[in-house]
Amino acid sequence: MTDRTGALSGVVIADFSRVLAAPYATMLLADLGAEVIKIERPGTGDDTRAWGPPHADGEAVYFRSVNRNKRSITLDLADPDDLAAAKALADRADVVVENFRPGTMARYGLGYED
Repeated sequence: MTDRTGALSGVVIADFSRVLAAPYATMLLADLGAEVIKIERPGTGDDTRAWGPPHADGEAVYFRSVNRNKRSITLDLADPDDLAAAKALADRADVVVENFRPGTMARYGLGYED
């Protein structure tokens, strides 16, 4: 998304978050022009995609309310190729956001030290 404008234009955010608080935070960053790439699990995506009603065009309004202006990709962090893609994305991102239980990202080699 090179056509983004705003104070954070050019900033890349790797968004591993789910449900509400962190997705809301990354939505605000996207609203300010950052390129936010939301990583979702294959098959179901973010849990909130199915939370409803209400739904709009097959998606839960709840999900849409905190994920606008983001690009979503699916990666299975248990799959070596997908994990490599996630690591490459995290490496090129200016910011990595996640809200998993403590230690989850580190177990995948995506922790702060990595």
